[in-house]
Amino acid sequence: MPINLSKGQKVDLTKGNPSLKKIMVGLGWDVNEFDSGADFDLDAAAFMLDSRAKCPTEKEFVFYGNLEHNSGSVKHMGDNLTGEGEGDDEQIFVDLSMIPANIERIAFTVTIYDSDKRRQNFGQVSNAYVRIVDDATGTELIHYDLGEDFSIETAIVVGEIYKHNGDWKFNAIGSGFQGGLAALCGHYGIEVA
Repeated sequence: MPINLSKGQKVDLTKGNPSLKKIMVGLGWDVNEFDSGADFDLDAAAFMLDSRAKCPTEKEFVFYGNLEHNSGSVKHMGDNLTGEGEGDDEQIFVDLSMIPANIERIAFTVTIYDSDKRRQNFGQVSNAYVRIVDDATGTELIHYDLGEDFSIETAIVVGEIYKHNGDWKFNAIGSGFQGGLAALCGHYGIEVA
């Protein structure tokens, strides 16, 4: 049984499971029956952060436009344009053993593509979750339901893995932002055109 987390909870990933090397971060959501006239295209991303909680370069931002970090430690499995169907809508694989030494945390986010033009926000999204799976065994380790706390936000920091005393932990964050992907990029130190 996975550990079901609430907002703000932290849990060890590797301390009690030292053999854990590769994880799959699955993100999923449903769209309410509200028709805005356009598909909802939610995008998962990973921001690889240094000790300042910033991306050292834009290469540490892994998303639909940069599917893999050059270390091979973080791989985005591709963009789902509609979120239809059951299960994870987007997946990001992380090899904990390959994360560069200067990276202390990886934040996982979800944003709504073109939210301003399409007049969409997270108030129109339901059943959003993140789960962490041991890639070697397929065992779901952590499940975090985001709940229905969002209304006008267009970007969410879902959670992050971070290094603490040599072990990796997961923090269920669930913080919303207005301003979509550009706001998140600014927050994590990436210039956006």
